[in-house]
This record gives sequence, structure tokens and C-alpha cells, in this order.
Amino acid sequence: MVVQQYRDDREVITELIERWAAAIRAQDLHGVLMDHADDIVMFDVPPPQDGVRGIQAYRDSWLPFFKWIADGAVFDIDHLEVTNGTDVAFAHLLLRCGTPADLAERPDHRLRITLGLRKDADHWIVSHEHHSFPLAHDSDSTATEQEIKSLHRRWFASTAAGDLDGLMAGIADEVISYEHIAPLQYKGLSQVREVCERGLNTGTGEMSWHIPDLAVLAEGSLAVAWGLNRIRFDGPEGESTETWSRGTRVFRRAGETWVMVHQHLSYPCDPQTGAALANLRP
Repeated sequence: MVVQQYRDDREVITELIERWAAAIRAQDLHGVLMDHADDIVMFDVPPPQDGVRGIQAYRDSWLPFFKWIADGAVFDIDHLEVTNGTDVAFAHLLLRCGTPADLAERPDHRLRITLGLRKDADHWIVSHEHHSFPLAHDSDSTATEQEIKSLHRRWFASTAAGDLDGLMAGIADEVISYEHIAPLQYKGLSQVREVCERGLNTGTGEMSWHIPDLAVLAEGSLAVAWGLNRIRFDGPEGESTETWSRGTRVFRRAGETWVMVHQHLSYPCDPQTGAALANLRP
């Protein structure tokens, strides 16, 4: 009878995990949160170092990932094993997680996930998650690239959500930013926060920021990212506006995380008039 109970619980937990993965692929936030403890702790691939703690923080962490899924990334279970007792269980998974281009370049690359579960009133719930990618052979540059790109995805999602605090995540207190608009430079996090707040208040409707061609170069404790910024927003009269500009960002490693220490944004200018050309298309 005990062996039968263990087998039934294993089937229940397996179905729970497969349902969770399907909800992630469907960008179904309610489905992702289902069967998770209010006091969940997740050690994720991106920061913070001490983990995502509590169901609200766990909820917020999935919004940037959903944007990545919407852009074509996959999240498919490749291998799943469950071990359980009467009231406690754990599972370990290997998943194909990345864009089609990522997986074509590294077909054997897998996301590793360990889940800790407990039984609460005859119902299994996930109380801990640990996600990680292996470092590339002989170098951590691939892992760093993923971390920097993940930070950008969080910024993109925060822009769409109008979340100023989210936009400030991963920016050094001593940051120097060369923005599109005067003055010549913005010094420190508080000044950058002010200019970002003005940007979020532009227009009256939805806003998005994306870098379709984002490139990252990393070595040791320094990384540089660059690409073309595409900004879309609804103007005062409801008209849709799109601008393109150039962006370069410099990062340094701070413990286990990366922070931006410098940003340089610019529009090309008309050589005859000196006027900024924000309406050019790549």
C-alpha cells in the first residue's frame, strides 16, 4: 500500500511539473503560479544573488521571460525524474531552453532545474526552484552573454509595464549616461532615473523598447553590449510613433551580478543642418 501511494504521488508530481512547463510556454501566468507556495524561494539564472523570494517576486520574475518566449524561444522538457517520500519530494529536469538560433548553435545545451516540493493538506506544492545553465568550456563568456541579455529583457518588460523601479535594476549608483537629450551627461542613478521617468511618461498609451540586433562581448569582469534601440509609443493624439537610435552599454561584474556603469545613446544627425534624425529605419 505504501509503495502504491509513492507511485501515485510520483505521477501527480510529474503531471504538476508538465502542467507548469506548458503554462510557461503558453505565457499563462496563473498556470505558472498554480501549485507554488507563498513562501517559495527560487535561485534563478539572472540576479538577484540571494534568490527570488515570495510568490509576488516569483510572479514578477516570469514577465520578462514571457517576452522571450513570445519572441520565439522554447522551453521544452527533455528529461524529468521525480523522487518522493510521504510529505517531501524533489525533481530534477533538463530542458531545451533558448531561441532556435541558440539551440542550432549549441544543440546539446540544456537548462538544469531542481524543484523541491512539500505536501500541504494532501496537495503537492513547489517550495523551491533552482535554475542554472552550465558554463561554456574554457570560458564564462557565453554565460555572461546570457546574463546581460536577460538583464536587457527585464528592462524591455519594465518599459512595457511602465515600471520605473524595474528599469533601474542592474544600473550602478555611479553610472554615467550620455542620453539623447541635453545635458551632455547624466551622472549617477538618480539623474538617470529622472530621465527614464520622463521617457516613460512620453505619450498616452503603450510603450515598448527592444534591441533586435543586441550583441554582447565579455571578458573577465567587463562586458559591452550594443545595438539599435527601437522605441514605440502612442502619442498625445493616439498616433503611433516609432524611433530608432544607437546604443552602447558597458557593464562590470559586481559579485555574482552585472551592473551597467556607462550608457551612450545617439541619433545620427543631418550633416547639413545638424538636426537629429530619429525617424531613420535600419
